[in-house]
Amino acid sequence: MNIAVVGVTGMVGQVMLQVLEERNIPISNLIPVASEKSVGSEITFKGKQYKVIGMKQAIEMKPAIALFSAGGNVSLKYAPEFAAVGTTVVDNSSAFRMDADKRLIVPEINAHTLTKDDKIIANPNCSTIQMVLALSPLHKEYRIKRLVVSTYQSITGTGVKAVQQLENEYDGKKGEMAYPYQIHRNALPHCDVFEDNLYTKEEMKLVRETQKILDDNTVAVTATAVRIPVVGGHSESVNVEFRSDFDVKDVRRLLSQTDGVTVQDNVDVNNYPMPLMAHGKDDVFVGRIRRDHSQENSLNMWIVADNLRKGAATNAVQIAQYLIENKLV
Repeated sequence: MNIAVVGVTGMVGQVMLQVLEERNIPISNLIPVASEKSVGSEITFKGKQYKVIGMKQAIEMKPAIALFSAGGNVSLKYAPEFAAVGTTVVDNSSAFRMDADKRLIVPEINAHTLTKDDKIIANPNCSTIQMVLALSPLHKEYRIKRLVVSTYQSITGTGVKAVQQLENEYDGKKGEMAYPYQIHRNALPHCDVFEDNLYTKEEMKLVRETQKILDDNTVAVTATAVRIPVVGGHSESVNVEFRSDFDVKDVRRLLSQTDGVTVQDNVDVNNYPMPLMAHGKDDVFVGRIRRDHSQENSLNMWIVADNLRKGAATNAVQIAQYLIENKLV
């Protein structure tokens, strides 16, 4: 099984290598791919050194699967070229997520919809993945009417440049800015670019992707996405209005039985999810589960996950694993 990792030198690409190794994905030949400036550099995988190659050479090698994390423009240009030679692409950018003929996959929810004909598969946005994984079992049971979401997102979602900005600000140094303002000791209500409706692209991803993954356009979603000076993962305050009533104990039980979800919800001992504790882990952590007494059939939840792992690399590798195990490649 030849597997390419496109964008291998980036933050998500590096975590992809780590997760591929941890999960012992059957790889006969790893194909590390990056931009021209990184071609010829070396990466380490399972104790072995590999030279990074360019896109054209990788396409000629016809890998069975290509895990992409190199940005939307790269995906739009090269994913179809990989697909044309028979490669199944799992793309971590937003390039194909809302295409009607492309699957948007969180394996625990909808991997069963994949077929051999799906040659470009979209990996959802990090903040969407962790939210829908927790909401999916509740939607099946109670049917979600409306979601009000506020996110508190790690700077790692922006990339290396943002991490460097924060480190420079810690040290009192001037340097290149990933954000229009200081992020140290600050919170920016500005994730991605603003759209014409005055919501950011990140906020609208939560709206559109949630409806697509849950396969229900009647779920109303409104979101505010905030960048905070945290490295370990994304946090979300989610208010859920259901179409039918629920028992909070049953909600906890359903979440506890959900693959990939860990419930941390005991305020008597200060047990609740935090990005510091989620860092480096694959699960989505859910806590502060409580009834919203201001609105009928409504619930408040706090959802945390490592955005580089389940929010990106792990979800993509899980898709690849499903494809291999079900002989779809």
